[in-house]
Amino acid sequence: MSLIRFLTSKTFFKQLALAVVALIVFVFIMMWWLRSTTNHGEFIEVPDLKGKTIETVKIELNDNDLVMEIQDSANFNPKYPKYSVIEQYPEAGSQVKENRKIYLILNPSGFRKVAVPNIVRRTFRQAKPTLEALGFEVGEITYADDIGKDEVLSIKHQGETIKAGTMLPLTSKIDLVLGNGNRASN
Repeated sequence: MSLIRFLTSKTFFKQLALAVVALIVFVFIMMWWLRSTTNHGEFIEVPDLKGKTIETVKIELNDNDLVMEIQDSANFNPKYPKYSVIEQYPEAGSQVKENRKIYLILNPSGFRKVAVPNIVRRTFRQAKPTLEALGFEVGEITYADDIGKDEVLSIKHQGETIKAGTMLPLTSKIDLVLGNGNRASN
């Protein structure tokens, strides 16, 4: 039997029809299975978690069949409570499937600490921008007898004299003792 005669025979067309029917049945079964296992068309709205504590977030995400994934903590934001959510992805109101991970960024317990720079014996004009660039605030300025006018003699934090390298939280107020330009009297 030649190939051309086989391709035009009844047996070939019967086999071809059975293959097409089997393929169609297989596709319908797969579509039904995918629709039932992936919950096609069923979405959960992501709740707004910003400003909420971890315990509250866990309960809210469990109630909505969502999973929490803590990514990192950002710079301290005093507008939010400690260890509360300050950012989330996907955003609140987004439509997601159940068991979707919601990525959270938390507010740390306080400002990160930074080393105080060595500004003793530098002018106030040099010291102020150096402190502000690191995130500190210049607090109270007092003067003492010293020939170096407006030269930093010592640095203080909360009334105590501190040295360069002391670790302080960002936005801490650093008080400066400057020279008044007068010779120290004996």
